[in-house]
Amino acid sequence: AWLDLAQEAGMGYITFTTKHIDGFCMWDTKQTDYNVTRTPYAKDTLAQLAEACHKRKFPLCLYYSCADMHHQNYPSAGRSYELREPEPGDQPDLARYLDFVKAQVRELCTNYGEIHGFWWDANVIKHRDPSINALIRQLQPKAVINNRGYDDGDFGTPERDWDETVNTKASFDTPVEACQAVGYQSWCWREDEDYYTEAHLIRSVQKVLAKGGNYLLNVGPKPDGAIPRESAAILSRIGKWLHPVRESLFEVEPASALTTNRDVVLTRRGHTLYVHLIKEPETASVFLHPLAEMPRRAVLLNTGKAVDVDVADLPRLHNLTPDRCLRIKHLPVNDRPTAGWVIRLDFDHLPSVGLTDKKREETK
Repeated sequence: AWLDLAQEAGMGYITFTTKHIDGFCMWDTKQTDYNVTRTPYAKDTLAQLAEACHKRKFPLCLYYSCADMHHQNYPSAGRSYELREPEPGDQPDLARYLDFVKAQVRELCTNYGEIHGFWWDANVIKHRDPSINALIRQLQPKAVINNRGYDDGDFGTPERDWDETVNTKASFDTPVEACQAVGYQSWCWREDEDYYTEAHLIRSVQKVLAKGGNYLLNVGPKPDGAIPRESAAILSRIGKWLHPVRESLFEVEPASALTTNRDVVLTRRGHTLYVHLIKEPETASVFLHPLAEMPRRAVLLNTGKAVDVDVADLPRLHNLTPDRCLRIKHLPVNDRPTAGWVIRLDFDHLPSVGLTDKKREETK
């Protein structure tokens, strides 16, 4: 059921929390009794998910918290995601704790078939040990590793809306997987959750994908394993948005250097340009200054309907050089929600380069 929902939402892989900061393990680990197989449920949750993923050839990635509020050797010192201090009977010893981590990494990377990613979190002690990621690469050569573990890994992880580079960069110059939860308050199932709006999440997903990143969108199962109705509905609606605009977000290249307009993000494939509206439009027109080529076709991908375009001299552009640009106009902005809109522009010829370095600096 989890994979049905993930695929309905248009997701390309799943990342499963094997151990969070509480230290409870969701697989049949031999390193601690604090795991799911020692509960009345008694089943290896990860093994079931891995089997389902392998049957569908659906890539599986694993999340693992460096911090651990349960393990007696973890050196809790009141930092984020830690206990204030060791509890009675604890024996803080970082070297012994890291031996435990390595043994668990070996289990995860050998007992569940092929995995495609390892997602570290909460390395609040800032300890560096490249040998741990080297072990993952030795055991799982196809796995990519994030930057929150014991070295820099392969990709960055801007979280929620806290990293302004997601907004200020026209495109990502290093591999990025932004992470977000459907719930505003938590990363798990939570009673009385405040859920993000559909429009906010769609624009967030669209912005990151269009800039060349990946997007990890979190939902938390309820105690019985079912995805909450509200979370499932959000993922379903995102899938319905994504289906007609998918061509504009995958196997394309970022192309925002073609315009100074930072209310949109551009992607391209050959002589096709995709215009992503990532902010609520102020008018029924979109201006792509200084681009002044006339496309042979313009379509709102979300509906499949043609839209009007022209190349015009516009009063608000009088202080720019040149003072004319391609305008997408008469968009039906008052007729339906605009979140996630993408306009496809097909050209006979499209510039292969964007703004000059000087103009690019002026638009930052």
